[in-house]
Amino acid sequence: MSAISSMPANIVAWLKEREELRYIKFITEYPAIKKEVPLRNTTVAVGIDGMNIVDSFVENDEGVLVENENCRQVNIKLRFSIHAPFSSGGAACHDAFTDIIDCLTFDSALNIDSSGCDRIISDRDTDAFVLTAWATVIASLCPADSSSVDLPSFLGKELFCASHINNGDIHLSQDQIDYLEEPFVTGQYMGRGQTSMNIELGFKPKLVIVVGNNYPFMKYDAENQVNYMLAGIAFRNGNTYGVTINDNGFTVYNHTSTISQDSYPKLNNLGSPYRYVAFR
Repeated sequence: MSAISSMPANIVAWLKEREELRYIKFITEYPAIKKEVPLRNTTVAVGIDGMNIVDSFVENDEGVLVENENCRQVNIKLRFSIHAPFSSGGAACHDAFTDIIDCLTFDSALNIDSSGCDRIISDRDTDAFVLTAWATVIASLCPADSSSVDLPSFLGKELFCASHINNGDIHLSQDQIDYLEEPFVTGQYMGRGQTSMNIELGFKPKLVIVVGNNYPFMKYDAENQVNYMLAGIAFRNGNTYGVTINDNGFTVYNHTSTISQDSYPKLNNLGSPYRYVAFR
């Protein structure tokens, strides 16, 4: 059982070595260590809130769970007393707890089963906000193995983290997130008169609609008996004359000769304003 009683001190020593937790001062509750008054830095005291020892079961060669006569399963409830200076605000307590649990869950060998916290209270004795939090650790207690506690997790944390994050069935890709947050973009540009001009969007759209601002879709020149096309639509697999989709946006055209049925695409006419909507 000595491994259990020394667990808070061992955890404190491990947390002190984490670069991302350098802003936190770690101490143990037993024996109690006095805190600074008034408190200047976030301080976390680690202790044991209780434990529960139950029968342990293992899977035999036939895939059936049988009782392990030599070991017991122990559920240890760790307690974290998180103190943050008033000047840091109450949110500093939650930030510290989140960082600690992330480190213990994904970087340590401990099998963290669950965690949680109570409400933040104000402690006038130390001029600090106080958050009492907890985490449950599942371990194996095997008296046959020199009465030690088997603390390492049954599952590699690196494998667990990568498998969880990379699971496309439960997580959205960055493209899907972008689509949900902004399924389309709008914008405008001023025609420059070149035969073609690229409009950069940073993605390949599925649909683009371009119209001349305050112009009709098409303007007829009776003197020359031609049509000027001042609007266009483009899909990935097709388009009207005057606009096409590319890998990073779309391209508009301004032809000086007719393309079809005496029509001129005029989507980059010098000095003319245009507006567009592009769907991801």
